[in-house]
Amino acid sequence: MTDNVVQLHKEPPAALQDDHDVLTETIIDVVENAEHRPVDTPDDRPAADDWITEKQAYLAEAPPVVPTFLRNAAEFGNAVRWTTSYYAHVTAFHTLRAPVYLARLLLRAPRGTGRLIVRWGKWVADTEARPVEAKAAKAADIEAWLALSREHSRRVRPRRIASLAVATVTGITTLVASFLVPGWTLTAAVTAAALAGVCGKKGSKPLITRYVATNVLRKLDSTEVFEALAAIGIEGKKGKKGVEFAAEVMRDGPGWRAEVDLPPGTEATSVLEKRSALAAAMRRPISTVWPEGDRTAHPGRLVLWVAQRDPAKAARKLWPLMKSGQADVYEPLPYGFDPRGNLVEITLMYSNLLVGGIPGSGKTSCALAIVLGVALDPTAELWIYELKGSGDLDAVKPVCHRYVSGDEDEELEAALSGMRSGIAEYQRRAKFIKSLPAREVPEGRKVTRAIAEKYPEQQLGPRVIVIDEVQELFTHDDYKDEAAALATRLIKKARAYGIILILLTQNPDAPSLPSSVSSSVGTRLCLAVMDWRANNNVLGTGAYDRGLRATDISIDEQGTGILARGREGTTVRAAFIKQTEAEAIGKRALALRTAAGTLTGQAVGARVAEMDVETVVDHLRAIWPDGVETVHSHRLVEALATYRADLYKPWTEMDAAGASTALSAALKPFKVSTRQLTIRDCCGGAKGLRYDDLPVEKDGE
Repeated sequence: MTDNVVQLHKEPPAALQDDHDVLTETIIDVVENAEHRPVDTPDDRPAADDWITEKQAYLAEAPPVVPTFLRNAAEFGNAVRWTTSYYAHVTAFHTLRAPVYLARLLLRAPRGTGRLIVRWGKWVADTEARPVEAKAAKAADIEAWLALSREHSRRVRPRRIASLAVATVTGITTLVASFLVPGWTLTAAVTAAALAGVCGKKGSKPLITRYVATNVLRKLDSTEVFEALAAIGIEGKKGKKGVEFAAEVMRDGPGWRAEVDLPPGTEATSVLEKRSALAAAMRRPISTVWPEGDRTAHPGRLVLWVAQRDPAKAARKLWPLMKSGQADVYEPLPYGFDPRGNLVEITLMYSNLLVGGIPGSGKTSCALAIVLGVALDPTAELWIYELKGSGDLDAVKPVCHRYVSGDEDEELEAALSGMRSGIAEYQRRAKFIKSLPAREVPEGRKVTRAIAEKYPEQQLGPRVIVIDEVQELFTHDDYKDEAAALATRLIKKARAYGIILILLTQNPDAPSLPSSVSSSVGTRLCLAVMDWRANNNVLGTGAYDRGLRATDISIDEQGTGILARGREGTTVRAAFIKQTEAEAIGKRALALRTAAGTLTGQAVGARVAEMDVETVVDHLRAIWPDGVETVHSHRLVEALATYRADLYKPWTEMDAAGASTALSAALKPFKVSTRQLTIRDCCGGAKGLRYDDLPVEKDGE
């Protein structure tokens, strides 16, 4: 039977083969003649809910009834101030030059007077009719000539009488007035001469000096946008849709806003990466052209904002806390302004900040705007390590718990001690927060202002550690490993407990900015940089490809950079604060802290004891090679001596056995023992440690 079945599959009987062919033909006919099933909803009879949805979508995209600048008090104020200042400046410009304009008119008065007299004579003599009379006389048309002559006499006679009367009255009036009111007569004469000078123009030389506002640019229109995008290769291909406007070109603050849908398949990032070429195509300064994507619509929606005047040359806007007020580090702090002139705030609490840019890009302006904001919060504790030694941040020195300025090893060691102290402080706070009842601690077990005020004896206020020129630490042969490990640990674990680390560098390359640090920071500010590598070192991997490009910022735009938190960023210019103004703000901060009784450390003349509760176990975790389970003791001692030369350098002067014994003795209090290990790829057998033998690290321990 099996053989029959096999044979059937190989070669079916003729009867079955005929049935199979008939069935196949029937199926083909059915498929070919079947009607296609419609997949689009017919438009002739829309359902009620579809109609409502369509109208709601239209309303969502409809332009606002009230313009933006009327709905926003700040924008309205800016528009009024700009308009008033512009026309006031124009008025002052021409008022100052009014004597020059008058002198030009008086110089033109003789020529203008002559022209007026000639015109008056022609009017009195009715010279316009002379050609017609001459033509009639030439044609010997006596009746026509007589009619024209009578009409000429009828028009000329009154004009002569009127002219004679006006001349007589004017002459007598002028003669009498010159004796009675000479001042007014002179004024009237000058005015008359000036009016006559209006008719005395010669050539194309203008009477009034042209007012040219070099910082005010022409109005943006759709033609300019179309042509500029086409110039950089953004236009629809043949037979396909091109660039379309999603809304009218409109005023938006001190500039214009154009929303554009790019051709299908073209993303807004393709324009962002050609910002310089776009500005060149528009013949505008690059600092006035700001394209950005609108992902809330779709990746192909481009929002192009063009400034009315070059922000780099505009008058500075005052920092909101310049004259009065105090800050709250738990809330966003005023920092600077975007190209539209809107205030941009920076959030430090539960985050950390990395600022990078080439020398001369305005890092000092950024640092001042940040530390002065912190100084104006009486509850915030400032620890500043200015490793350039220039004294740029001396304005806040009187209120700092710890202030160090200099670029020698002594100052670098102080900065390391400050970070160690920060770790010790976060561990202390973590223990306290864990000891509180769950109902008192917010989700995430963070230090909040409410908790800090409820337990003042715990001193839980924000501690802000600022390290300027941090590349001096990260490139130092003896300190770089420990500095990177300490900074990374602070960034990852201390932020929830109110310990904030702010790092500033003027050399944001890979050696000067360890990846463990740059990849962990929550808030980043990138000033002008030279290439995409430095850009991504500060703003994060892929930032350049996403259109966050500080490479397009000119070094002349000091203090201007891209502020990013997460994947999104905004262009911002730090509020410019002069050193004299910074000193005045520092004095106000000192008064606030004196009144609140929150001055501590160096501010009250005390010697700051920088705690260091890290143990040899913490140091071993910091230097342990990634992915390695066992390491010999003498190798660990060599790494420890590099990491903390001040503690472990003497061990390297011993032989291998002595160094191993010293490490074993240091680990005994932690109940960690070294053991005999055989590691073939190292040096055979010797005393060593397994990573799993180290105590498990916990927050607060």
